[in-house]
Amino acid sequence: MSTEQQDTDTASEDRTVIHQGRDFEQEYRLSAADVGAFLVRLGEQLQDADELTVVDESGDEAWELPFAFGEPVELEIEYEGMDEPELEIEVEIPGRVGDEAPEIR
Repeated sequence: MSTEQQDTDTASEDRTVIHQGRDFEQEYRLSAADVGAFLVRLGEQLQDADELTVVDESGDEAWELPFAFGEPVELEIEYEGMDEPELEIEVEIPGRVGDEAPEIR
């Protein structure tokens, strides 16, 4: 196993994995460029797969949130133009339902 692979394995072992059945929220104040880069990577995962993983290793407590998503994804755009103008873009990604309904016979 390469040193890089060992570092990745160790890093993932030290992260808290956020599982279904737990609520989690983290807020960030970032530059527009950093948010843009995050949204591009998020968009690529949404386009290329049916699962995404969000990871933060920058703080004291590293975490990982794996998420299998379903359709449709809800996109809301809200603009408030009074006083201090503000644009809010919200994306709600539903979880994928893994169970199938039982049969009726």
